[in-house]
Amino acid sequence: MEALLVLIALVAIFGVAVYPAMRRRRGQHGLRQEAVRGLTRGPDPTAGYGFVPSDQLDVRLPGPDRELVEALEEAQRTQDWQPVARLLAFTGDEYELRWQRVQSLAGAAAMELARSRAQGAAAGGEGPPDVVSFSKEAPAAQAAHAGQVRDARWLREWRAQQPRDHGGAQVYAQFLVFQALTDSGSGSGSGLGDHRIILEEARNVAHDAAKLAPADPTPYLTELIIARHLGLREADFESLWDSVRRLAPDHMGAHLAALSYWSAKGAGSKEQADTFARTAAAGAPEGTLLPALPLFATYDHLPEVNMVRGLYQSEEVVKAIEAAEYAVDQVEDDHPVRPHVLHLLVWFLVRAERYGEAMEALAAVDGHVGAVPWVDEGDPAASYTAYRALAVAGWEATGGARAAH
Repeated sequence: MEALLVLIALVAIFGVAVYPAMRRRRGQHGLRQEAVRGLTRGPDPTAGYGFVPSDQLDVRLPGPDRELVEALEEAQRTQDWQPVARLLAFTGDEYELRWQRVQSLAGAAAMELARSRAQGAAAGGEGPPDVVSFSKEAPAAQAAHAGQVRDARWLREWRAQQPRDHGGAQVYAQFLVFQALTDSGSGSGSGLGDHRIILEEARNVAHDAAKLAPADPTPYLTELIIARHLGLREADFESLWDSVRRLAPDHMGAHLAALSYWSAKGAGSKEQADTFARTAAAGAPEGTLLPALPLFATYDHLPEVNMVRGLYQSEEVVKAIEAAEYAVDQVEDDHPVRPHVLHLLVWFLVRAERYGEAMEALAAVDGHVGAVPWVDEGDPAASYTAYRALAVAGWEATGGARAAH
């Protein structure tokens, strides 16, 4: 479940360099690399279905957010914090979207600073670092802007010049969390003591953000992540969770963050994670994504080596899939977390050989691949493309109409 906490920033923005080095399932939960290469070599078997070509898939985000990309590109280009501050101000109380944008902005700043430092060290401290951009423009086009040093100064100045802007405090708190996690995961930089100090500082900033906007649950979600990594006692975590639920009882991002704490990789176990997910799903009102929570719990506790034939047709998996399908049908198409559920559904539906349903999910989510499960398999675009090809092949083999080639 660790992936679910950093998938928007460390996955979508760090791409396939930093995050997959921290956590890869390699062959256990993904296709073998030989299979990936075989499926993506030669003519595209999905041609004619209207899918985005594999070399044009966007690995930065799980779904489109043009306003975020434009604001962040401008902030990075000019090192001016005001475009992203306006973005969060206009986001207002759309708290699911706000949480995702806070993570993305914080992750972009963390990556920008990390690259700036790495390039400065490689150059012996001489000259400005290369451009770090959120855009997809070619390196040659990026180099045209190389006169501007990009080292996340926009975030530092935002926090310094507007200390009472709760948006800036939210982003800075999450930025500190990502700094702590990436230093710890890469094996470079700070030791365990420094790691905890950074997390404690992040918690203090999150407290500041909560005081500045008491109705906004976003800082508490950052605290949920911090609690997982500081090993907060269950009683203390429950108290924190009560605060979150009072503010946003149906917030899917909050439940994903809490699920990480209760998972076997956190402070809990498979049983505790399953109980948490099923309880939330059972009590969810219509129009929320909470019924999809058991699918994430199931994914995070799959066996490292599958020795069970028909695992993906088992009662547990079938129920989780169907609940997730119900959930995505109950929310608006533009729900910020809907793409995350759809990506995971594609993965499960292909493995369950439910190709018609997989094709429907692909049609809804195709084009962006910065999401679990693709990031767990090393190369998000290649992994997604392979599963997409399997879905098409299975669809056609079982009587589905072949697209015109």
